[in-house]
Amino acid sequence: MPTTASDNAHAQLAPLAITAFGLANALGTDRAAVLHALRNSQTGLGPSPVAVPFETAAGSVDIGVSELPGDLAPWTTRTASIARQILGQAGMPEALARLRSRFAPERVAVFMGTSTAGADCTEAAYRHYVAHGALPAAYDFARQHTYGAILHVVRELTGARGPAWMLSTACTSSAKPFASAQRLIHAGVIDAAIVGGIDTLCAMTLRGFHSLGALAETPCRPFSAERAGISIGEGGALMVVERVSDSTDPVALLEGVGETSDAYHISAPHPDGSGAEAAMRMAMAQAGQRVGDVDYVNAHGTGTRLNDAAEGKAIGRVFGPSVPVVSTKCYTGHTLGGAGATEAALAILSLQEGFIPAALGADPLDEKLEIRVSSEPLVQPLTRVISNSFAFGGNNVSLLLAKPSGSGA
Repeated sequence: MPTTASDNAHAQLAPLAITAFGLANALGTDRAAVLHALRNSQTGLGPSPVAVPFETAAGSVDIGVSELPGDLAPWTTRTASIARQILGQAGMPEALARLRSRFAPERVAVFMGTSTAGADCTEAAYRHYVAHGALPAAYDFARQHTYGAILHVVRELTGARGPAWMLSTACTSSAKPFASAQRLIHAGVIDAAIVGGIDTLCAMTLRGFHSLGALAETPCRPFSAERAGISIGEGGALMVVERVSDSTDPVALLEGVGETSDAYHISAPHPDGSGAEAAMRMAMAQAGQRVGDVDYVNAHGTGTRLNDAAEGKAIGRVFGPSVPVVSTKCYTGHTLGGAGATEAALAILSLQEGFIPAALGADPLDEKLEIRVSSEPLVQPLTRVISNSFAFGGNNVSLLLAKPSGSGA
C-alpha cells in the first residue's frame, strides 16, 4: 500500500540531540537568572517600557543595545543584541565549536522564527522622521527591520552556511524551526541546525492586541476563571540540534514534533481544541510514546478566554486531570514569535532540574477545565515534557522533549 502524507506525519522517527541552548526573557538574560526566578515564583511582568495610551503589563529583557563586531556593525539592533547574548551563554560557544570541527559549514543550517522582526527599529525611525523630517542616518531597513536581517547575524556569528530560513507563523514561529531541522536532518540534507527565534517589544503588537480586546491590564493569569487576556513579552531562545551519535552529549532530546492546522478562524482557535489535541498526539506517535510517558505539559496558555478554553479541552482529553499543566507566560509574557523556542527552553530547564514552576495567578482555576494546574511549584522527577505553541488561524505545534537516558535526576 502506498505511503500517504498522513502516514509520514505519524511515522516513528529517531530522536534528535539538543546539545546546547540559551535564552533571554523578562526573567533574566541567562539560564541561571531565569531558573532562579522560576524557583522563587517571581514574574518578570511589569509596567510596559513602550509608551502606549492604555494600561498593560509587559515582559522586558534587561539588556542594552551593543554594537556588533566588525562588518556586522550596520546590523546592530536590540534583536541582534539579544541573539548575541544567547549565543554567548555557557555551553553554546562550545557546542558551536564542536559543530565547526565535525561538520562542513554547508551542513549546518539556521532555522529561526519571528513575528515582529525589526519593527521596534522602524517605529523609532518613524518617530524620528515625524520629529525631524528625515529618517535617522543610521537606519537601514534591510539590515535592521527585515526577517533576513537577524538570520544573517546568527549565520555570521555562528559560521553556519547551510540552508537558512525565517518562519513567521505568529505564535508558532519559533516552534516550527524544530520541525524544519527534524525533516532536513532525517532526509540527510544537513547534519545539524541552530534553531529558535526572537521577538522584541514594539507598539504595533501592544496596540494590535489591545484593539482585539485580548490584552490584559495586569499580568496575565492563564487558566484562571478570572483571566482577562494576554501580557506581551520579548526575548527568545536558540538551540543546537543534531543527530544523536556516540560523539554527542545532549542536554535534552527532541523526540517528536506535531504540526496541525485548524483552518477554523483567522485568529481564534477551534473551540473544541481538536487541532491542538491532534498536534499533541502526533508528537507522541512520532516518538513512539504514550500518554503515560509524559510527565508535564508546558501549555501555550495565553490567558485569553478562547485560547485557554480550547487548549484546556484538548489537554483534558489527551491527559486527563493527572498530568501537571503550567503556562510559563505568567512569568515571561507572551513572546509571540519567540514563544515556541522560549517555552521549549523552559521545558528543558524543568527536565534538567526535576522542577515544575508554579502557575502564577491561576487561582481560582476555571472549573470548566478538567486539567491539573498547580499554584505551587512541584519537585518531581521528569522524563518527558510536551511543550505547546498555538497560533492565529489554528496553527498548532507540539514538541515532545525528553531527558537523555542516564542523566541524573
